[in-house]
Amino acid sequence: MTPEELIAYDKDHIWHPYTSMQNPVPAFPVASASGVELTLETGEVLVDGMSSWWTALHGYNHPVLNQALTDQASKMSHVMFGGLTHAPAVELAKQLIDITADNLQHVFFADSGSVGVEVSIKMALQYWIAQDRGEKNKLLTVRSGYHGDTFAAMSVCDPVNGMHDMFTGVLIQHLFADAPPSIKAGEPWQESHINSFKTLITAHHNEIAAVILEPMVQNAGGIRFYHPEYLQRVRELCDEFDVLLILDEIATGFGRSGTLFAYEQAQIEPDILVLGKALTGGYMTLAAVMTSRKVAHGIGSDGQGVLMHGPTFMANPLACSVALASIKLLLESDWQQRVLNIQQQMTDELAKCLDLEIVADVRTKGAIGVIQLNEAVDMHWIQPRLVELGVWIRPFGKLLYIMPPFVIKPEQLSKLTAAMHTVVSEFDAQLTHQN
Repeated sequence: MTPEELIAYDKDHIWHPYTSMQNPVPAFPVASASGVELTLETGEVLVDGMSSWWTALHGYNHPVLNQALTDQASKMSHVMFGGLTHAPAVELAKQLIDITADNLQHVFFADSGSVGVEVSIKMALQYWIAQDRGEKNKLLTVRSGYHGDTFAAMSVCDPVNGMHDMFTGVLIQHLFADAPPSIKAGEPWQESHINSFKTLITAHHNEIAAVILEPMVQNAGGIRFYHPEYLQRVRELCDEFDVLLILDEIATGFGRSGTLFAYEQAQIEPDILVLGKALTGGYMTLAAVMTSRKVAHGIGSDGQGVLMHGPTFMANPLACSVALASIKLLLESDWQQRVLNIQQQMTDELAKCLDLEIVADVRTKGAIGVIQLNEAVDMHWIQPRLVELGVWIRPFGKLLYIMPPFVIKPEQLSKLTAAMHTVVSEFDAQLTHQN
């Protein structure tokens, strides 16, 4: 097919994420990707500011990761995990156990982040069933959260301002505290910030199986940053009221927020940790659900507690091999300094956007840069305009943001921030003209 034929057939027949088939947002055909650049079938080369939804830490077409896949494919691409095991899964489990909190000693490999969240919820519920406390079957979370698009995951996403409000009538109803106040680095903690959460866990702890949160950064629910003390207080309250704590680090894991895992900033340990996205460096779909001995052994403490979950592609050898190579590549790099440099450059270069009336806030944390607008963007205008400017940035709602690969060069990052300023300035001018 020619590029035009690809685009036309895609538009007529293929659904894309969060897109209508009646009036789809334009989809741009990618021919290849290398480093931090995407080359379109039509010839344009775009600097990627999204890391393919926050996964491609090392950029694209990395020789080390390519080799890991090639080596594994020559042995076996897949084998069922029921009754069998293999070195890539065992070695990856060991690596994850070595780099995460000391209490996390058991690993369940799922096939996507959303499925990982489903597994974590199932673990928490089954733990309490095994303790003969089946009445603890609710989850407590906070507003402005996002945990995935499958049904249990949707049930703990923000029920009003999230992407799944139309399903409210069919989802299991859980408990939602107010969102943690969004703060800038260095702002003081106020105990009142935890009041809503504290009220709910105090009143309902006898029916709450677990709390589930995104630590330090609420991502798709608004890319909001909150105080580490909030997470510390959540951990203390979970301990006080005998409630498990699930941390969803699908988006924040592997350095994105400035530490290897975001929960480290609060100096706590979760009972269950969900990892995904950057786990494989953006090469394959894979998630890992890690848990403590307390939870893992507790599920089986009634003598019949088999964890009732088993994805067909669980612990896929190709995915495990490239994940192992990606983590090794990350740990052997100067990723902390790279992330710090990215944050500082984004902070400096995006600051001028605050002069525009349309801009409500500009914030950065780790390798995350956000411009929050007062009006929602028009995707049919802004997406092609960003491509014209030679960048790949995927805004949503009132947010224009970037989470670039850690290997991005300063001049490539400047191209992203300049494009962000350009489109926000143009949007501001459009609104001024309309008024």
